[in-house]
Amino acid sequence: MHEAIRPALYYPWVYTRGGAERTILELMTRSRHDWTLYTNRFEAEATFPVFRSLKVTTLKEISVRRNIRSVGSAALTLLTQALDLSKHDALFVVTEGLGNLVALRSNIPTSCICLTPLKVAYDEVTRENFYRGRLRLHYRLAIGFYCRFERPIWRRYHRVLCNSQEVRRRVIAAGLAEDDRVEVVHHGVDIDRFVPGHRRDQFFLVPGRIMWQKNIDLALSAWRLFKPSPSDNDLRLVIAGMVDQKSRPHLARLRAAAADRSDVEFVESPSDEALIDLYQRCIGVVVPAQNEDWGLVPLEAMSCGKPVIAVNRGGPTETVVHGETGYLLPDRPHDFAAAISHLACTSEDELEALAIRARARASTFTWTRFVNRVDAHADEMAFQRQPGLVAGNDMHDVVSALSQG
Repeated sequence: MHEAIRPALYYPWVYTRGGAERTILELMTRSRHDWTLYTNRFEAEATFPVFRSLKVTTLKEISVRRNIRSVGSAALTLLTQALDLSKHDALFVVTEGLGNLVALRSNIPTSCICLTPLKVAYDEVTRENFYRGRLRLHYRLAIGFYCRFERPIWRRYHRVLCNSQEVRRRVIAAGLAEDDRVEVVHHGVDIDRFVPGHRRDQFFLVPGRIMWQKNIDLALSAWRLFKPSPSDNDLRLVIAGMVDQKSRPHLARLRAAAADRSDVEFVESPSDEALIDLYQRCIGVVVPAQNEDWGLVPLEAMSCGKPVIAVNRGGPTETVVHGETGYLLPDRPHDFAAAISHLACTSEDELEALAIRARARASTFTWTRFVNRVDAHADEMAFQRQPGLVAGNDMHDVVSALSQG
């Protein structure tokens, strides 16, 4: 039996109920180790309630806004804050970009749970959408500077544990880490909670955080093609997910775009119980994100026995089996509309067969496998612990990288 060790976990902000928070929660509650989460923003009322019973240390607060000034201020805080790691055996940074800065000052073995490297910099689809039709020179300069600054920091990581092959591809393609330090450890789904309800009400579900990166416009456009008028049939489109403050203008725009549609419903920030109920009662789940990093939504949907309509790119290509548990399609409204129409006309027997296949597929992606791998790696780092590099050595690498242009 392995002895429990005391790893530290860092994630910049825990303020919503998204995939990152879910992953951290599953790791901390299922692990055999004694974890402490460090974060610069903790909103206990807005995130999963279980966090209140876990070891969470809140550092100097940073903004969640993504404008240059707010991100620059947050980056400075991360670079200069003193993180006392003396009681810990290892540090895991959960990163989507900014969190990497914390690794610069770590003096204990450090690895990365990579949800994605900075997406606007390293994902070509997100980058194209972000800059489309706009020069945004100040963003180009700031992102370019950050990428050059963070590159040496990736050398601090013993291993980079990616949540998908897509994220691994981004890391390696950008030259952030060598192939032999990067591995895929898929995140999972709780198949004991996300269970089939064996019921199909007259609606399709678009679940997940409501934000511009989720491309909900595609689902709305497809719905209009499938059903030109709200009176054409009794089917509805339900869009349900968390909305943080910075995404409220986007939600307002989506609501305005669907103002003439009585058959489109928005459900803001549903509880886990309410979301599972929606999964269980819908006909199928629509995942319109153009290049999802991994995506817990397809797994949750399939675990509830629902077919998934998703873009044939990114994480869903690793979970959804086209024609067997759902459909992987080009990110075009008419393709999505055709798939919605097909499922709407599918017989109960065929939908039940889809449900059985979907459930079986989801059950191959477990949180236990993910947590066991992270625990094993924490053991490796604790066993191999050696005096860490002083921050000055890494800062020298950073300065050298910047000076080389």
